[in-house]
Amino acid sequence: MNALHQHLLDSYRAARHGEPAPPVPGAHDVTALRTARDAHRITSVPAARPATTRLRRTLHKWLHQNTH
Repeated sequence: MNALHQHLLDSYRAARHGEPAPPVPGAHDVTALRTARDAHRITSVPAARPATTRLRRTLHKWLHQNTH
């Protein structure tokens, strides 16, 4: 059973019980990813390590590759 089938089944059950329909699959994916990203950034600060990004790491490697 895939996510669409599960959603259809849950919608049917909710309608039978007079409850509101569940959200569509994938409706909150972006919000969940942003929450995870923000949580990582927040936990990086108390750990005394910078919340680096992939671009910052790549630039650092590129700038310091000839110094070693």
